[in-house]
Amino acid sequence: MIDSPIQEIKNKLDIVDVIKEYVNLEKAGSNYRALCPFHQEKTPSFFVNQARQIWRCFGGCSEGGDMFQFVMRIEGVEFGDALRILAKKAGVELKKQNKEVETKRKKLLDICETATSFYERQLWGSKKGEEVKKYLTERKITEESIKKWRIGYSPTAKDALSKFLIGEGYKKEDLAEAGVSTGKGGYIFDRFRARIMFPVFNLSGYPVAFGGRVFFEKDERAKYINTPATMLYDKSAVIYGMHNAKVGIRHNGFAVVVEGYTDVILCHQVGFQNVVASSGTALTPRQLDVLRRYTKKLLTAFDMDEAGGSATKKGIDLALEKEFDVRVIMMPEKEDPADIVSRSSEEWERYTKEAKPIISFYFKNILSKYDLSDPHEKGKAAKELLPEIKKIKNSIERSHFVSELSRILGVSEDSVYEELEKVREESA
Repeated sequence: MIDSPIQEIKNKLDIVDVIKEYVNLEKAGSNYRALCPFHQEKTPSFFVNQARQIWRCFGGCSEGGDMFQFVMRIEGVEFGDALRILAKKAGVELKKQNKEVETKRKKLLDICETATSFYERQLWGSKKGEEVKKYLTERKITEESIKKWRIGYSPTAKDALSKFLIGEGYKKEDLAEAGVSTGKGGYIFDRFRARIMFPVFNLSGYPVAFGGRVFFEKDERAKYINTPATMLYDKSAVIYGMHNAKVGIRHNGFAVVVEGYTDVILCHQVGFQNVVASSGTALTPRQLDVLRRYTKKLLTAFDMDEAGGSATKKGIDLALEKEFDVRVIMMPEKEDPADIVSRSSEEWERYTKEAKPIISFYFKNILSKYDLSDPHEKGKAAKELLPEIKKIKNSIERSHFVSELSRILGVSEDSVYEELEKVREESA
């Protein structure tokens, strides 16, 4: 007889399947192994024993435990939250008498979930919601995708959601801490009004934040507004769509990183299940640490023009420092993934297959700016390219691009290496 939800969850879930959602595991005899997700390492020291349903790192952090300890550690949550996450995966209902004492984090998760459901009802059950659905359909988003990604609508009334949540028993200060309401002096009003609502999910699939988009043609407000930083949501750590893309990334061996919610949704809609979006244009160290659990190969579909180039390049440089294989999807000018995939999924697949290593992109982009018949222009081109070549960790790959630059510029490899050494000295 099962005497606790904990035992029921353990009976229904396999620790290998649980951990595989977060980490790339490979068979190693009777165990499974991987690079430890809790500290930086190059040799796998993280082992999972399927027979005993436990995990342990035999490297730098020496941590271990069962599936509950793993979820607590990797999600950064308390036991009660880990219990809810695993109960959802196992299909186990947690009865009231078995729930942990309510924590602030749990309360904020409940508010975000209730707000998401509220916005969904506004989309599916109101006259204005019909207009929003028509707009989404025109953007090629299907009803199935609307439901899968839980897209909703925030009504125009200044406090429609706030009043509803207060009626559900939540306090004004809780709504502010969850990032769904704002105000001062005792007054409170909704942060999002008359916007299409895109919930932002954590790795376990719980909504923790929102992005709100205008859709009226003459709406002069900011196109997007987002939830501010909260206990649940740190923009620099969350990757949009990751909860739906984990399996696809492992299966394909790489992640495609795009900029927008719609890019992600339309790609998943036609079968590209390994697509995610950074919350902005620049990848952050914490986002890269999350991605690193699943793959070391990234295809980027960012706008690489001058306007966004600086922030985008910073994120790519961070990925290179962490030894990701970074490639660039070379899209037509003024088009984004949503444009391409809604026109032709075959065309999008071709672009992903033809993605160029980031250094090849830099070669093409930088060399096109200079007159390579002019010795001075050659020097300027080399000065821009050599720091990029310097970032290549693999010596064989680095040697290849030194040789390529030597050939293009019509100079000896020795002279290129000599200038490369100067770059190293200057950056030391």
